[in-house]
Amino acid sequence: EDTGLQLQPLLEGQNYGAAAADGTRCPALSVSRKSPARRDCLVVAVLCFGNLINFMDWFIVPGILLDIQKYFGLSDGKTGLLQTVFTLCYMLGAPIFGYLGDRYNRKIILGVGIFFWSGVTLGSSFITESYYRIFILTRGLVGLGTASYSTIAPTIIADLFEEGKRTTVLSIFYIFIPVGSGCGYMLAAGMAQSTGDWHWAFRVTPCLGGLALVLLILLVPHKIQRRTARHRALSISGTRRGTDEKPGVHSTAKTTWCQDVGSLAKNCSFVWSSLGLTAMAFVTGALGMWVPLFLYRAQLVQGIVPPCLQESCNSSNSLIFGGITIGTGILGVIAGAEAARRLRKVYNKADPLICATSMFVSALCLYTALMVAQTNILSTFIFIAFGELFLSVNWAVVTDILLYVVTPRRQSTAIALQILLSHLLGDAGSPYLIGLISNALQAQGTPSFQCEFRSMRHSFALCAFVGALGGACFLLTSLYIEEDRREAER
Repeated sequence: EDTGLQLQPLLEGQNYGAAAADGTRCPALSVSRKSPARRDCLVVAVLCFGNLINFMDWFIVPGILLDIQKYFGLSDGKTGLLQTVFTLCYMLGAPIFGYLGDRYNRKIILGVGIFFWSGVTLGSSFITESYYRIFILTRGLVGLGTASYSTIAPTIIADLFEEGKRTTVLSIFYIFIPVGSGCGYMLAAGMAQSTGDWHWAFRVTPCLGGLALVLLILLVPHKIQRRTARHRALSISGTRRGTDEKPGVHSTAKTTWCQDVGSLAKNCSFVWSSLGLTAMAFVTGALGMWVPLFLYRAQLVQGIVPPCLQESCNSSNSLIFGGITIGTGILGVIAGAEAARRLRKVYNKADPLICATSMFVSALCLYTALMVAQTNILSTFIFIAFGELFLSVNWAVVTDILLYVVTPRRQSTAIALQILLSHLLGDAGSPYLIGLISNALQAQGTPSFQCEFRSMRHSFALCAFVGALGGACFLLTSLYIEEDRREAER
């Protein structure tokens, strides 16, 4: 680090309220207090915008799934493979970027990732129906590029903020997961309807990605100090911890990757909360891929919409589902963060119990939505909305759990491993698995709209079961969280 960056944490430490040796504040440093705060807010704004673009790219394909399925002539299984390949590459890239993020310049890694995935997304918009395998390859490469962002950006926020501020800022950052997802649906459906060609949906986000790259270069500092000592000195609820380290001292990773993984494997809170997140990812991955198509088939059975025979299929379900995803995502993340902030003051195990409760309620809502889909499409939308709402409660809370049960020098690696596990056993396979089960059930019946709908509904029932398992994993997290928190404070 250059000299200015080495002095910066010391100055910020004073500005954030550190006392002088005699217990008085240094007046010379209080003048510059607002400047780091403004810089930190700009950095967070840029990272949030990048997260928005990140998840818009994730859900462009589900937003126009019916068009893509018809264009390439795909079965349900092959259609689900699109999102599975994307997620597999994403999760395989996460540990690599986690290792690099703990050791090298994070701004450069983020910039290269944004440039790469935006360029590949733009290139995929020119692929014709004869090159389905190339289209799958491009989705995999986009997933690889987005892994750099999801792995490293939260650790930058963790270094910029502490105490209760970190929870609030992480909540804002993770709000852009559902917002970006919903915008991806709406952008894809809107572009397909307005232009009559679904390829145009892949030509908007690269422009936004270019803007995010420019903002990253101009507004994010080249190097951001890793304040490991200050994170050890304060708990997530603002309770001061004991530490022998001096604030502002930069500490690089001195352990090998294998040692980091071994230590994390012994952290029961990290393991069980990661398994809970895995169940959550399984459900959200399946819902994100298949809900618009499932709603379309339910409407076909009820006679609400005609079969898709024209060049551009009706994407109204994607627009509605995108709006639901945005609204429930914002409400869910805010509600989860606020509940965690209030309840953890009176009960140390509040975070995992909030996550467990939300998973159980979400599973019940989703199962109810499946049962009423054949007779009442409005009730189906309502129960899906509640299911997504309670799933969204967990986004910021699960990350917050990781940040206070894992020692700071292993946080990038921990986030990367959590991404790897949750996607490997979660949403990497759930879209493809749901599609395969649907294909198998269709093969056993007479081809009809009713058969296609029922096969999708029965395969979706797996999500409710997995959601309940996720709730059980978070209950197990509550058994170990206090011990692991104390261990991380040492």
